[in-house]
Amino acid sequence: QYDTDVTVWSPEGRLLQVEYAMESVKQGSACVGLRSSTHAVIGALKRSVSELSAHQKKILDIDSHVGIGIAGLTADARTLAKWMRSECLNHRYVYGTDMPAGRLLAGLADRHQRTTQTYVRRPYGVGLLVAAYDKAGPHLYQTCPSGNVYEYYASAVGARSQSGRTYLEKHCGDGNDGANDEAQAPFADASLDDLIMHALRALAGCVSTDDKEAKAKGNAEGLTRDNGSVGVVGRDQAFRLIEGDELQPYLDRLELEGGNAGAGDGGDDGDDADGGAMET
Repeated sequence: QYDTDVTVWSPEGRLLQVEYAMESVKQGSACVGLRSSTHAVIGALKRSVSELSAHQKKILDIDSHVGIGIAGLTADARTLAKWMRSECLNHRYVYGTDMPAGRLLAGLADRHQRTTQTYVRRPYGVGLLVAAYDKAGPHLYQTCPSGNVYEYYASAVGARSQSGRTYLEKHCGDGNDGANDEAQAPFADASLDDLIMHALRALAGCVSTDDKEAKAKGNAEGLTRDNGSVGVVGRDQAFRLIEGDELQPYLDRLELEGGNAGAGDGGDDGDDADGGAMET
């Protein structure tokens, strides 16, 4: 009786429809992201609704310096992406420069929050990983249907994302020489190729190989050129999507390492089940 509208509080002080929207993010296909001192990388696992359909895009370009990865309802993500593109275009028209990532994400957080406080509206059922580069350097943000936005060195969202997070936490010190304070940040000294390989290894742990639903969607053999995609942005590097033939050399390296078996470094967290009937 307390989940009929988003503005109704439960006796425990919870907004149940907001929690339902957050559950939709957990059921979306996995998306991982990480950044160094020069670049930000996001990787996403694409799904196909049947063996006869193409895979859905899960990484969208917003501007030359911003791109997003999607976990949750794709239709909601497209609406937010359209708004973000409009904001970036308006900022460039007025000021003649790229929109700062922090300002864009603050506006996006406000847009999320308004839906949690307005009658006859529902929260956006999507979580985004936002990779950006501006004058302050590379950024990786994670959004939440509740209106919260967090900045990360590395993160993962979506179904079975706990395996990806476990891998990123385990390898967050790789490549750091400790020569300065900035180098103490996770993946600070990693090259672009290293970031892409870390993203693919983390993403491989989020692929299911044993359930019937995953096999029907073509994910039974781990990451492939069809169901994997990577987006990169950084210093002197406009946002670029890597998939298909361009992604294959990285997958070949992953196969040689034995990391493309669909098994992660950590188990599922229980509530990261695969998605249902909606396009997630």
